[in-house]
Amino acid sequence: MPKSTPAPDKEGAKISNDGSAEALHALIMQSLDDDQAVELVSIPLAGKSSIADYMVIASGRSTRQVASMAQKLSEKIKQELKRHVRVEGLPVADWVLIDADDVIVHLFRPEVRSFYNLERMWAFEDDAKPAAAGA
Repeated sequence: MPKSTPAPDKEGAKISNDGSAEALHALIMQSLDDDQAVELVSIPLAGKSSIADYMVIASGRSTRQVASMAQKLSEKIKQELKRHVRVEGLPVADWVLIDADDVIVHLFRPEVRSFYNLERMWAFEDDAKPAAAGA
């Protein structure tokens, strides 16, 4: 079976469809960026925890946006990488957890995210800083 050619993202870079943790992580980050997720943070866990290679945390502006991002992301992972994902919290959509094995995604409403503050709990040194964060 021939390998599929990666699809270009918005900037023209290729996102691999090889099924690796890195490909899954890239797909998730691109999908959440496309859906205008707020405060998108990725925490590398490889070598630090056995639960996953990455934890991704993002916010939506409303329960409707959180639910929409979660549904689109889980469908995209299933279609493009042929992976089964487990989704928790979708009916209420205050906090939706998507477990895709190598990457765990937490999608929050802003108030709920600040209450639980997962970034602080899971941060290892400077790994969890968002790209736009200042020192």
